[in-house]
Amino acid sequence: MKRLTPVPSDLEIAQAAEMKPILEIAASLGLDPDDLDLYGKYKAKIHLDVLDKFKDRPQGKYIDVTAITPTPLGEGKTTTTIGLTQGLGVLGKSVVAAIRQPSQGPTFGIKGGAAGGGYSQVVPMEDFNLHLTGDIHAITAAHNLIAAAIDARMLHESDADAQTMFERLCPPDKTGKRAFSPTMLRRLKKLGIAKTDPDELTAEERARFAVLDIDPAGVTWNRVIDISDRFLRRIEIGLGPEEKGKTRITGYDITVASELMAILALTTGLEDLRERIGRVVIGVSRKGEAVTVEDLGAAGAATVLMKDAIMPTLMQTLEGQPATVHAGPFANIAHGNSSIIADQIALKLADYVVTESGFGADMGMEKFFDIKCRYSGLIPNCVVLVATVRALKMHGGGPRVVAGRPLDFAYTTENLPLLEKGISNLVAHIENIKRYGIPVVVAVNQFKDDTPAEFALIREKAIAAGAEDAVLSTHWANGGDGAVKLAEAVIAACDQPSDFRFLYPLEWSIKEKIEKIARDIYGAGSVSYTPEAEAKIELYTRLGFDKLPMCMAKTHLSLSHDPNLKGRPQGYVFPVRDIRASVGAGFLYPLCGEMRTMPGLPTRPVFYDVDLDLETGRVVGLF
Repeated sequence: MKRLTPVPSDLEIAQAAEMKPILEIAASLGLDPDDLDLYGKYKAKIHLDVLDKFKDRPQGKYIDVTAITPTPLGEGKTTTTIGLTQGLGVLGKSVVAAIRQPSQGPTFGIKGGAAGGGYSQVVPMEDFNLHLTGDIHAITAAHNLIAAAIDARMLHESDADAQTMFERLCPPDKTGKRAFSPTMLRRLKKLGIAKTDPDELTAEERARFAVLDIDPAGVTWNRVIDISDRFLRRIEIGLGPEEKGKTRITGYDITVASELMAILALTTGLEDLRERIGRVVIGVSRKGEAVTVEDLGAAGAATVLMKDAIMPTLMQTLEGQPATVHAGPFANIAHGNSSIIADQIALKLADYVVTESGFGADMGMEKFFDIKCRYSGLIPNCVVLVATVRALKMHGGGPRVVAGRPLDFAYTTENLPLLEKGISNLVAHIENIKRYGIPVVVAVNQFKDDTPAEFALIREKAIAAGAEDAVLSTHWANGGDGAVKLAEAVIAACDQPSDFRFLYPLEWSIKEKIEKIARDIYGAGSVSYTPEAEAKIELYTRLGFDKLPMCMAKTHLSLSHDPNLKGRPQGYVFPVRDIRASVGAGFLYPLCGEMRTMPGLPTRPVFYDVDLDLETGRVVGLF
């Protein structure tokens, strides 16, 4: 497409694009119409059976895009992901971008969308940032079905004995015959009851089967909605006349913080999805035993609600390269990466697959390696570390960067001493990537006030720290042409030998894994635990959850737990205040600082600008 100067808004660029029909994009990958479910002319879902169809194809090169510790403005990681994809396309390479689907909370709040930006975007941009193919809505429905099942079960058990509950759960049919549903048979197997005829259960077995005895104070499953609504963070339910006084305090999370979203991103197929949803722990019984979605009897129905969401959505970049868009787990509470399934499919369809990890390398990339790669068995060939002069100056002690406010003079004029001091953050991330044995290329996302001397300094320090190369990239203004040098550096890095290794073995204790991450990746000197965290460690070890990987929940604005500690903090005490379990997703998440799972809207949300042009029917105001 013709590029304009000055660069128009993201939405103007996206709406001016001449998109290819999605069937043409699919055909470029070897996909037939029978491999797809079409959602209009420009997007489609990919059937999972293409993995069998192309199982004999060699796998492409696997590239993860991450970033240094960002400013609150973000450093253009998704834009770089798409720009690199387009740059590889300019070089004639077969390439697919694999990225997350954004939540409507940030889209309508302050951050805006996540389709990339400038001349490096996924289109149609409006579809990408809004409903897309309905995956987030499916997760919302499945999650809230489980929430409703929890409270209904507690209500019904409150006025019935064990035999009554058994009879209600297994009512006789017209012939007087009782039968177990499939999910009930799974619960019986978990209980060690090898019987398939309800009438053969003893009174003791009926009681064990029929009574969950959920502790209302031990329920950990909130409700969800895909809108930022701070007033739902803490609510009281059960106030109606038919709830028999069974009130309790609960709350809402944003949908992308749901464990079901994390499961969608980590699952490897429908059977695995069904098993993971069944393993989700929603709370504990009054005896302290874990209660699962399978115990509730809702796992099968929740899987049905998500059966189409498991298929990745196929879209395209502005320059016509294919893009898979799938899942959008929180990068704080969850692991912040797009789906394993999308990557598996893309790696069979293209020579290069460019994916990205949420937030900085200490967050999304560490989880990409230690969680996602464990479950996928996929090993990346190269990591691209996105940096900006702006962020490095902030880490050098520059003035505070605040979204919506003009940048301080320090960021818009050359200042090599400030930059050099902040490069310590870049060096820390390069060293962390090298711990995993993977080659790293630094991509300096260029802004208009950056100078050649500043880039030269970054490149010198990056290569000295172990980077294969450091490349200036102008993909935001120049699309794929502005990322050709980056693409060439990535191709060269992908051909370098690697020696991938996980940071820790799963056999280690919970504390050993936490402390390994805190010391090696965050630079901490030691780790402290609150009594609540100590109790959770004891509980999860007793329940057998201690062999799961760790998914650290901390700020993305610092290598440490404290967003005010910039640069490369070292030797501090890293605090763990609580630990929670996402057993279905397959990780524990230690809480290190205050983590909000439901954002709030600012005084002036970006939804003020979003509207319809009533003459053309086009969306306006998205960015």
